Amino acid sequence: MAIHCLGRVLVAIFFVVIMIEPDPAVGLRKSDLLTINGHDPVSVPTTTLVGICESLVIVHGYPCIEYNVKTEDGFVLSMQRIPDGLVKGNGGNNKQPVLLQHGVLMDGMTWLLESPDQSLGFVLADNGYDVWIANSRGTRWSRGHASLDPANPAYWNWSWDEMVDYDLTANLDFVYSQTGQKVDYVGHSMGTLIALAAFSQGKLTDRIKSAALLCPVAYLSHMTTAIGELAARAFVGEITTWLGIAEFNPKGKAVADFLKTLCANPGVDCFDLIRSFTGKNCCLNESTVDLFLKYEPQSTATKNMVHLAQTVRDGIIMKYDYGNGAANIMRYGEIRPPIYNMSNIPHDLPLFLSYGGQDALADTRDVGLLLDALKFHDGDKLTVQFVKDYAHADFVLGVTAKNIVYDAIIAFFRRQ
Repeated sequence: MAIHCLGRVLVAIFFVVIMIEPDPAVGLRKSDLLTINGHDPVSVPTTTLVGICESLVIVHGYPCIEYNVKTEDGFVLSMQRIPDGLVKGNGGNNKQPVLLQHGVLMDGMTWLLESPDQSLGFVLADNGYDVWIANSRGTRWSRGHASLDPANPAYWNWSWDEMVDYDLTANLDFVYSQTGQKVDYVGHSMGTLIALAAFSQGKLTDRIKSAALLCPVAYLSHMTTAIGELAARAFVGEITTWLGIAEFNPKGKAVADFLKTLCANPGVDCFDLIRSFTGKNCCLNESTVDLFLKYEPQSTATKNMVHLAQTVRDGIIMKYDYGNGAANIMRYGEIRPPIYNMSNIPHDLPLFLSYGGQDALADTRDVGLLLDALKFHDGDKLTVQFVKDYAHADFVLGVTAKNIVYDAIIAFFRRQ
């Protein structure tokens, strides 16, 4: 996760920044951001947006609605809804809502880049689910704010702590307000981290019916890539000196220069960077990778990258460390940041965990630590799937993921 962070970070970063000049991003125009009263999200007609609905959903014949959701700390998040599959009415009039949350340096397109019969967003819609797709703060369609502009460094003063406290809360509250139902949740990589962190604090469990976590990221001390470890150390110790920017933009010069520096280190092989970071993905096809490179990667906060790297270094899951006792006391009332205790996750919350034997980011040993923390979970509420040949990207972009993983997710949801 931290290294998915650094993974997909530097992964797509390298290819997009150094080797490819991507198409200009097409997203929300400033005039499209509607005024939002209080904390009430506003529905935006699809026709006013050149976004995910128009780019990847409607073109395949699926209905799609764009929304803006405002967080308590002022961020305006884009959300898409696919209320029906190609066969209208499948699932009845009271469909089960499911929220999809992508990982770091990605956006909601994660779930739609394969063909409709292979992309989780479409597969769920065709199986009778009411599909909602989240887009994290700072990504292409979620750069709005009540008072701050992304050009202002203050806009980027957040880490995944704020995504736990504000983004996830706002998105789940909105889906619940629209549907009146508890939500099934699917997260990938950092999308699993923020969910696990929230659940460990007893948050949002009144909004969640069940959760499917792909490449579950919590503990990160066993990642197996030399470049990943090197990057994590750099983020912890040198971020303020070599980068000096608030926005971590994978398409920017600072990140490209950082990558080149990492790749110059002895023992670091950047010839196949995706494999170097994520592990040996078995099941990606070339057209999907090309589409990925067209739309991704996305920006995040540099502070978020530092926080992820702290998780790698410290081997525990805790809130952002400000680097000295005085600053932490001012923020948390104690010298060390509070820990997210995974064993505090409610034992009766239905969880589905799927992880891969070739994943260099969500390493099997780290997933084992998470499973150990869940050892007192109710036996009938925890389902674990191990896919021997899968690496990190296979779970969201693999051509076999539908049959191996997505069908298992749907079966899990239907058992709850």
